[in-house]
Amino acid sequence: MSVVCLSACNSNGGFKTTKDGLEYWIVKDVKGGKSPVVGDLVEMHIITRVGDSILFDSRKMNNEQPVQFPLAPPAFKGDMSEGFALMTPGDSAVLRVSLDSIRKTGAQLLPWMKPTDKLQYEVVLVSVKSQQEVEKERAEASAQHLQTDDQLLRDYFAKNNLAPAKTASGLYYLIEKEGAGEVAKAGQQVTVNYTGTTLGGNVFDSNLDPKFNHVEPFTFPLGQGAVIPGWDEGVALLKKGSKAKLFIPSTLAYGAQSPGPEIPAYSILVFDVEVTDVK
Repeated sequence: MSVVCLSACNSNGGFKTTKDGLEYWIVKDVKGGKSPVVGDLVEMHIITRVGDSILFDSRKMNNEQPVQFPLAPPAFKGDMSEGFALMTPGDSAVLRVSLDSIRKTGAQLLPWMKPTDKLQYEVVLVSVKSQQEVEKERAEASAQHLQTDDQLLRDYFAKNNLAPAKTASGLYYLIEKEGAGEVAKAGQQVTVNYTGTTLGGNVFDSNLDPKFNHVEPFTFPLGQGAVIPGWDEGVALLKKGSKAKLFIPSTLAYGAQSPGPEIPAYSILVFDVEVTDVK
């Protein structure tokens, strides 16, 4: 589409203007399909340019894959999101936004840009998903990964002659030393020592090993989402003084996210945990 625009987008022959001032040209119009509304997850290829200067090219920046983001409401009259709402999957379009309008929102222009210039978006809309559709897909993917993780864990336990307890969420745990008093409760400040490994045994973090540069007890509010869900659930099973091993499926850890090279997406995590204090 960008090749077409280099020759044709210099004129206004194919452009229309919305009532709020956005210039748009639907270069390819695929009939049917769902136009996105605010909150929908849109997936698209996009190039942005001012004149002949390309500022962003999603294909180059994202390994030829489309970018995904939730459609936000227009930040100002004539914002690009108005143009996205005119498209359906399969459509390609060119959108023009006044740099002066963008500047008035407080954004800084590059030194070579002029307020009279226009920021041009060359867009191919790949897909549109509602929040409900996204949540359903995530739930289905989570259920599938939980089933896969559970089989991997059961194989691991059989190989290593372990018999941990299991919670309804899919968390497995072994209490190696029983503490005293009551189990920790949501809202309490819990202090722990820990070492985290992947199921393959690679240590990725510890507050006991100096090489990780934070050899001090770790304190967090239990049940407040300050840690991964598997920690919130697992530590709530323990008393002050308890030592335990938590086997956390990826759905209760980082899921599809990779917090670093040592923890790939959908990693099962194993934590040796000691609760040193509960307040």
